[in-house]
Amino acid sequence: MQRENSLFLKFKRRQSGQKERGVALITTLLLLMLLTGLTLAMAWSSRSDMLINGYYRNFRGSFYAADSGINIMRQAMIPLFQAGGSIYPTHFNVGTNPLPSPATEQAVMTAVNGTYGAGTITGTGTGVAANSWPGQYNGTLVFTLKSCTTNIAGSTCNPFPPAAKTVSYVYAYTITSTGKSKGTGNTVLTDSGLLTVTATIPTPSKLSFAGYGMFVDQYSVCDGSSLVPGTITGPVFTNGSWNFGTGQYTFTDNVGQNGSTVGTSSGCPGGASKIPSNVTAQQGFQFSQPKVALPQNSFNQEQAVLDGKGASADGSPVPQPKQSDLNKVLRNPLTNAAYPGSGSVPDGVYLPYTSSGGVNTFTGGGILASGNVSVTLQPTASGKGQVYKIKTAAGVTTTVTIDPASNTTTVFSSSNPSQVTTITGVPQQYDPVTGADMGYDTMLYVNGNITSLSGPGEGKAAIQDGTALTITASNNVTITGDLLYKSEPVVTGTPTNPVTPGHPLDSLTGNDTQEALGIFTASGNINLANTQSDTNLEIDASLATLSAGGTGSLINTGNAIGTLTIVGGRIQNTISNINATQRNVLFDKRFAAGNNFAPPWFPSTGIAAGTNGANLNQPVLTRLQWLNQNNYF
Repeated sequence: MQRENSLFLKFKRRQSGQKERGVALITTLLLLMLLTGLTLAMAWSSRSDMLINGYYRNFRGSFYAADSGINIMRQAMIPLFQAGGSIYPTHFNVGTNPLPSPATEQAVMTAVNGTYGAGTITGTGTGVAANSWPGQYNGTLVFTLKSCTTNIAGSTCNPFPPAAKTVSYVYAYTITSTGKSKGTGNTVLTDSGLLTVTATIPTPSKLSFAGYGMFVDQYSVCDGSSLVPGTITGPVFTNGSWNFGTGQYTFTDNVGQNGSTVGTSSGCPGGASKIPSNVTAQQGFQFSQPKVALPQNSFNQEQAVLDGKGASADGSPVPQPKQSDLNKVLRNPLTNAAYPGSGSVPDGVYLPYTSSGGVNTFTGGGILASGNVSVTLQPTASGKGQVYKIKTAAGVTTTVTIDPASNTTTVFSSSNPSQVTTITGVPQQYDPVTGADMGYDTMLYVNGNITSLSGPGEGKAAIQDGTALTITASNNVTITGDLLYKSEPVVTGTPTNPVTPGHPLDSLTGNDTQEALGIFTASGNINLANTQSDTNLEIDASLATLSAGGTGSLINTGNAIGTLTIVGGRIQNTISNINATQRNVLFDKRFAAGNNFAPPWFPSTGIAAGTNGANLNQPVLTRLQWLNQNNYF
């Protein structure tokens, strides 16, 4: 029985084992299918990643190429408006648009499109392999002027106002850049915005001729004449060539000339290319320098009497005032009658003032005398007043006293000294552009000859402290006696014997009370007819006989002068005989260039058109729109 049971159990186990045969194969096949699926999934995923990365790489390559093209072309515009750029106007004519349209816009597009219209960009970065993001771009720039304005309200750039000080340009730009990488795909970017640039137009630089110790317009080399030996201080220049004789010449400041040679006692007729040994130029001697432009006439000075400006706001030349213009402004203070509007004008003194309700008010810049007159200048006995005694050919003397302390001008005549006309106010100078009051200054304009000009006597003061005065005549000015400042601002005397021991000749004394005297004629001469007993003559003033094409000169028409001393400057068209044994021109250094101080309305050098550089401020780029027109597939 037990044996049968054991056999039965073995049989059962054998049957059960036969049923489980093939399971391992099935399991293996299932695992193989799973691994195959996973492998296919991984392969497909890897391939997809590679395709995506390739697409992304090519897309970003084209994008970065296009973006680089945008940035490069944006930045390429800025240097064109800087110094040395192809658009920057190194020089421009005063009163013209520094960046005319459409020439500027076309030049910008030509420069940018021609240089950066197509290119290859290869970028690298930290941790990025070299030559990554390879791509190419090509692009175009459209550059147009949107607006052009100046600092003058309501003005435009065409026509351009001559008085403009700044001009602002606003340009609209559109840059289209197409970036390309591998394949046929590309990225198109468009950048639109504004480029703003402002040009500051420098005021035409003008140097008052008072800034020269000596200036001679016409002086031909080896013309047979020569400068009088002596000491000459301050800047010295001629539009011709200097001629030197025997004796010692000492120039304490720079000396220049337009000519390439100088006349010497042994170097003529052709002249010498070096200065002779008897000439000492302490600050150097310069040959072949550009000519200095000359004033045209004295219309500015005559106009200054009327309005205190003596110049037009836009910088254009001042026309000669018409008799009708004088009639509107000037009055005879002795009769209160207006300057005649037409016909003959009686000799006498006329002032710019209004009269209303018995109140007289000064309105202009000075005094106008009609006819040939003699003038005596002197300070008031007390206070800070300046006295002008103006005598007509008929013998009538009008005394004008200008007192800035009391802000009054008083006038009386020698024919009726008890009748005094009082005018509130004193002559003033005004800024021709802004109209701002620049303070007490006086212009004395004589429409005729000044037959005698002097102070009250030899060695006596003629110009009051604080009085800045220019005297101008339409014809000749004859100086007959000393014209001295009340407070001498410059050390005078001789190099070995200055009047202020311990101070070099022509140095400033430190006693500057802001007095200044200028004497100017554009159409005549300044004649020296000294009447003083010791034969010496001192003139504390800058003297100018000067105009374009003129022949004015400083010339002695009287007795020989022992020592002629000029404290200021000597400016003239031509050289003439001053018949002086010794001549010292001591430059008034207060009038030096850059000090912004000179006799009021004194003639100035003009700067020729085309020599003023425009100062362009840094351009400003403003992006208004950035558009990605991507069509990469």
